[in-house]
Amino acid sequence: MPDIRGERRAALDGADVMAAPALILRALVDATKPRRPAAAGASASPWTRPCLAGRLVEVSGAAATASLTFAALLVLDAQRRGERAAWVTPRESTFFPPDAAASGVDLAALPVVRVPRPGDVARAGERLVRSGAFDVVVLDLAVDGGVPLPLLTRLLGLAEKHDTAVVFLTQRPATAPSLGSVVSLRAEARRTRLTDGAFACELVALRDRRRPAGWTHCVTRRGPDGVR
Repeated sequence: MPDIRGERRAALDGADVMAAPALILRALVDATKPRRPAAAGASASPWTRPCLAGRLVEVSGAAATASLTFAALLVLDAQRRGERAAWVTPRESTFFPPDAAASGVDLAALPVVRVPRPGDVARAGERLVRSGAFDVVVLDLAVDGGVPLPLLTRLLGLAEKHDTAVVFLTQRPATAPSLGSVVSLRAEARRTRLTDGAFACELVALRDRRRPAGWTHCVTRRGPDGVR
């Protein structure tokens, strides 16, 4: 699934998201409902929800990036384990729903919060993680994304408390600094066009505090109509 951004058919508009945090949880999920247990046995692959639980993860890329692809794969992994995921994005930027559905993501089970400005993404994400209702929270910071260190630190504490994988999507080259020192895993997502609409997508670990850096995770995806 290449990184093609479009309109989300069922998103929370979020004009008043920051002023009304209760609206987020009421519109997305009953936070008091217990989670379903995860499937037994964690995969050896580094790009799974169990391997990223309790961590802050940054997936970055510039130009031909595949950040949305790998974020969608993580959402899919969580859903297959009977877990919950949520996605937060600025109003003008989101993933391409038909492409995510074609990859197997259950869109009806994926709450999407759209906030007015990129700077609101992490603050909305904090409230979702704090609820304890989600196993994966994807925060698409878009082009202007940045998160203050105090907010990053709070997110880390909440991720550890609730065993949540918090995944930031940033648009910056591998040579640029990461969001902060509390980010446990930083990876670069790349894609290369192959033939007949296919793309080779590669995730390369630039820094990983739990595994040796340099590991890769590769998948092949077909682009949707219009990019083949």
